[in-house]
Amino acid sequence: MNRLWVDDLRPAPDGWTWAKSSAEAIEMLDAGEFAAISFDHDLGGDDTTRPVVLWLCENDRWPPEVRVHTANPVGREWLTGMARRYGPGVR
Repeated sequence: MNRLWVDDLRPAPDGWTWAKSSAEAIEMLDAGEFAAISFDHDLGGDDTTRPVVLWLCENDRWPPEVRVHTANPVGREWLTGMARRYGPGVR
């Protein structure tokens, strides 16, 4: 099963599918299932991964493994908090 890497700048590691915007990530999640997702927070301009997390919450489509690779400390806190509260937690 695929793993989804959501980041506008850092290329996806080998074996991961790369989404560079929140809209692209939501489209990919809506089209299929993923075994893991890894979040950056800031995706350029006003875009962040917050809409992706909210979509996961609203649709109850969390993958079994959630990672956060952002360098933004406030974004990291929000992402990990949401994944712990509404999803499987963060690895």
